Amino acid sequence: MFDRLQAVEDRYERLTELLSDPDIVNDNKKLREYSKEQSDIQETVDTYREYKSVKEQLADTREMLDSEKDPDMHEMVKEEFNLLKVQQEELEERLRILLIPKDPNDNKNVIMEIRGAAGGDEANIFAGDLFRMYSRYAETQGWKIDIMEATPNPMGGYKEVIFMINGQGAYSKFKFENGAHRVQRVPATESQGRIHTSTATVACLPEVEEVDVEIHEKDIRVDTFASSGAGGQSVNTTMSAVRMTHLPTGVVVSMQDERSQIKNREKAMKILRARVADMYLQEAQKEIDATRKSAVGSGDRSERIRTYNYPQNRVTDHRIGLTIQKLDQIVEGRLDEIIDTLILEEQASKLERLNDDL
Repeated sequence: MFDRLQAVEDRYERLTELLSDPDIVNDNKKLREYSKEQSDIQETVDTYREYKSVKEQLADTREMLDSEKDPDMHEMVKEEFNLLKVQQEELEERLRILLIPKDPNDNKNVIMEIRGAAGGDEANIFAGDLFRMYSRYAETQGWKIDIMEATPNPMGGYKEVIFMINGQGAYSKFKFENGAHRVQRVPATESQGRIHTSTATVACLPEVEEVDVEIHEKDIRVDTFASSGAGGQSVNTTMSAVRMTHLPTGVVVSMQDERSQIKNREKAMKILRARVADMYLQEAQKEIDATRKSAVGSGDRSERIRTYNYPQNRVTDHRIGLTIQKLDQIVEGRLDEIIDTLILEEQASKLERLNDDL
């Protein structure tokens, strides 16, 4: 562990040198890249330096303890030694946590896509309930919501809704929502009072900047068409709607939410870039490890991750076996208990793998 920590400190010092280099200062891309890298390891380096200082103090105190003859002074030094020992152990544990590999996307905005799946109108209504739940949670965090594309369902909810949540650390909170969500309740349209089971799927993608993934203009086919409303009728006469196809991957994004073709292009490009990056990431992850699943699941879009049981006011997250009898509060956006538990499970899983490697 300490070899790794020393390597991190060495890298930090090298980055300090690089950030003083005139060539780097004049290169905005490298300056941003190195500044972010240094910022990301700042806490680890500061904690490691504090640890080394405590370790030196502990060695000095031990020498004093061995040589001190006066009983009162010996007791005083012993007390200081014990305090330093506790501090050293706390810093060691903190350093282990800081060494846990971090998701580079955690601080990014998140693009969320919710679609009604099995269950017809009830599945679409549930998709709308999920959108409302996530929107309320985002509001409690002070994050901004921007609907990018929405296909309302005539009976309520959405067949599909795509939106961006803008806020520091948004992806770190929402990334665990990937997968199939199941609802068990009596639909409003059910005359016999029978409980139905329906599902909606959620996909969470980190917003991807141009510097994160390079998409060449020659690899994109852009088609324009007139926006259409319910029933397929044209809602405006201009060719403002956009369909983008990334030819190498086959990823397609259609956007007609805005009246301006330029704005539709901008929104479509954000979603396209995020989907292409996610596809590359999923493929790379399969190559790295085709069998291992983390404590919070594989991230597979088809994986059933959670059940919302209305008659029993119960929510169950199947990945970690968490059951909470607070459905009424959770659907109002009070997701902290679930999200915090998932974060802790992920950290515990990563820490276990880290300890195996050390």
